[in-house]
Amino acid sequence: MSKPGILVPRPMRDVVMRGLEKRFALYKTFESEDPDRAIAEAADHVRGAAILGQKVDVAFLDKLPNLEIVANFGVGYDNVDAHDCSARGIMVTNTPDVLTDEVADTALGLLIMTVRELSAAERWVRGGSWAAKGAFPLTKTTLIGRKLGILGLGRIGKAIARRAEAFGLEIHYHGRSRQAGVAYTYHDTLSGLAQTCDTLMLVAPGGEQTHHMVDATILKALGPDGILINIGRGSVVNELDLIEALSSGTIHAAGLDVFEHEPNVPQALLDLENAVVLPHVGSASVHTRDAMGQLVVGNLVSWFDTGRAITPVSETPQKE
Repeated sequence: MSKPGILVPRPMRDVVMRGLEKRFALYKTFESEDPDRAIAEAADHVRGAAILGQKVDVAFLDKLPNLEIVANFGVGYDNVDAHDCSARGIMVTNTPDVLTDEVADTALGLLIMTVRELSAAERWVRGGSWAAKGAFPLTKTTLIGRKLGILGLGRIGKAIARRAEAFGLEIHYHGRSRQAGVAYTYHDTLSGLAQTCDTLMLVAPGGEQTHHMVDATILKALGPDGILINIGRGSVVNELDLIEALSSGTIHAAGLDVFEHEPNVPQALLDLENAVVLPHVGSASVHTRDAMGQLVVGNLVSWFDTGRAITPVSETPQKE
């Protein structure tokens, strides 16, 4: 029996490639000088796809008439039109859980960096200012006594909340609905959350429902002592409104690991001293990225061995 064909449109980690090569016939179209032609030539043989940031929309699906499963590398899958996949009976999987702790650790690190201005303090030392000008200026903000509002209290949001509790922060949250068994204070609107809290942690996925949720109105509600941290998706924030809010003192500072048009970051944002920026490194350790890769492989192997996926997304549930 021939091996199922798996499309790999972009290079992926060695753990993924090695794992897939043992079980499947791979169509690594990124190696072709004409990837579109390579996809067309492989189309009839492709039954699965291992996806890393590739846009999977109607046009993509139309090219692959025998596609059964899309295994996405990452917990977020706004690059995949899961509803269209579901309508065609195509399974979509992602890689939750294995990156939860890594992202939560990064979120707390970014929060501390932003509140205590640690990036600027390091630049003070490296640039010779400590020796030339003396001690780094006292930071105007502290974690002590802060109220943390979390937008998106999913797996990662809960992990962040547990860590934040250890720092003595009071936890509030907003999401589509109040969660059973959660003791944190729930707010039925994002504006209500921002008005109550002085620190807003964004852990929301991308997509139309969350696009530019955080705009000038929300930032104004957060207030002049407000700290915004985004560890979710860049599209959740209106970056022009954020730049204005940081420039005018509408909020105190922002720590950002994600941006709307990565890897392009607005120069006006980079120029602001009260913006701490990271290059989307929330889950970027060898340990965690390899675990994510193994789950991509595991989902594909499970699907073709048993007809069931390990981590299906909600739009494409398992058939009983």
